[in-house]
Amino acid sequence: MIENSSKYLVLARKYRPTKFSDLVGQDILVQILSNGIAENRLPHAFILTGIRGTGKTTTARIIARALNCIGIDGKSDITPSPCDKCEHCQAIADDRHIDVIEMDAASRTGIDDIREVIEASRYKAVSARYKIYIIDEVHMLSKNAFNALLKTLEEPPPHVKFIFATTEIRKIPDTILSRCMRFDLKRIDEETLKNHFKNITMLEGKSIEDEALDLIARAADGSVRDGLSILDQAIMLSQSLITNEQVRIMLGLTNQNYLVVLFKNILQGEPKAILNQFRKINQQGVDPLNILKDLLSFIHWISVRAIDRKLQNYPGLSKEQIEECDQLTQEFSFPLYTRLWQSLIKGIEEASLAPLPEQAVEIILLRLCYLSHLPTPKEIIQNIQKSPQPLEIEPQFQPEEKLIEEKISSPVVPQSLQEPLPKDFKEVVALFHKHKEPLLESVLKNDVHVIHFEPGKITLYLSSHAPKDLIHQLKIHLKKWTKIDWEIIVQDKGDKNYPSLQNQHEVERSKIREALLNEPIVKEVQKNFPDSEVVYIDDIPKEKII
Repeated sequence: MIENSSKYLVLARKYRPTKFSDLVGQDILVQILSNGIAENRLPHAFILTGIRGTGKTTTARIIARALNCIGIDGKSDITPSPCDKCEHCQAIADDRHIDVIEMDAASRTGIDDIREVIEASRYKAVSARYKIYIIDEVHMLSKNAFNALLKTLEEPPPHVKFIFATTEIRKIPDTILSRCMRFDLKRIDEETLKNHFKNITMLEGKSIEDEALDLIARAADGSVRDGLSILDQAIMLSQSLITNEQVRIMLGLTNQNYLVVLFKNILQGEPKAILNQFRKINQQGVDPLNILKDLLSFIHWISVRAIDRKLQNYPGLSKEQIEECDQLTQEFSFPLYTRLWQSLIKGIEEASLAPLPEQAVEIILLRLCYLSHLPTPKEIIQNIQKSPQPLEIEPQFQPEEKLIEEKISSPVVPQSLQEPLPKDFKEVVALFHKHKEPLLESVLKNDVHVIHFEPGKITLYLSSHAPKDLIHQLKIHLKKWTKIDWEIIVQDKGDKNYPSLQNQHEVERSKIREALLNEPIVKEVQKNFPDSEVVYIDDIPKEKII
């Protein structure tokens, strides 16, 4: 299990598994691969998926060893327990085996790189039993590169095995997935990580507190490699004993004592105490966002503990503090904790995007403080039922539904939306001008001859150029603007006694022109300038034009 080296190796490399039995927290995977290798039921292509640090590349190398191991005597067949002593096992461990090729798809994404692999796969292994290609971060390959692999994956040479590793299985084309045997490496639970890290700490000749192990396992977030990196730092930080406080300071986490006090201040509605407590923690160099995350984790623990008192104790809390937390679960309701949880989820998202994280966290904590004193819906109903005469509160704003209902049921139209009833046909045409209906306005001026008019009723005849739907359009618009139904009677014939508005305008214009020409000053001008003529007449009253 331990790689021997004269120089320093980080824990993740020093304690990298070399056998299936050494893999941490992957029992199902180990059983499938071990049985498959023992029975020689092996696919031509593997695809390993899981979060970072769960052992995908390590598993690929173990598979390569298992398929090519020849034993110490040099005569052994494939085995689920490689010897780590033969030339092939040693060469694979040192990453120098000529027939085991590792390729990083993140840096070699193109089709030319894959063509090299396909071309080389045609040739048998130089010294090993199988030629093995390990392609890490395979999801980074281009579309053309994936397409180039299809034929080779479907009908590969018998001496070739492909092992793909990826953290983004959804980015792999279905055509590739269908040609591979998929293995999902699961996230490692905290208890398994704790036991693994404790054993490694003992092998390193160090001691570690249980609370410190809890913190490291939680910070690892299911990744063995991430956890070993943190453990490596902790070992460098301490001389012999790795303490809870050392790990907490190293990770930038809050002291649980402060966390309990902060939570109590929120529940008791003490905003000033909350700000003082937060600023005290922040001055110790703790990331403000981590304070909210720790508080979120604490609320989850105390909510579950309110239901099940047998739940394990929260890391870092003394017996007295746990008893104090149990008392809080009796004083405050479970719905309150769920509201605080929901608000914190939203608050963490807001704080992570805020340009000033410290100020954002302060506002979020104050929000939690006032949220804790809002009554629940159940409490509101109970208070209403207890009141002998409910208070009649006149709302400042009517509900939207009520306003809509009133608008529909009321026949009265607001004065601002209703036009006054036209007194003559000129005012009718003026409405079309006001409401920007120029085409209909022009038709009404030129093609409508009014015989009789009274508000709400028009008798007329139309010229041959009038649109067929004119009367329909006229009724619709007049009802829309005046809010009454108009009666419009159309006669087949008319005479010169009922001119259109345009005809009336022309007659008025002619009269004005004639009157103008009879003006003394105009006659004097024409006398002195015989060739002059009246071309344009300005300042004609608008009512006469209409």
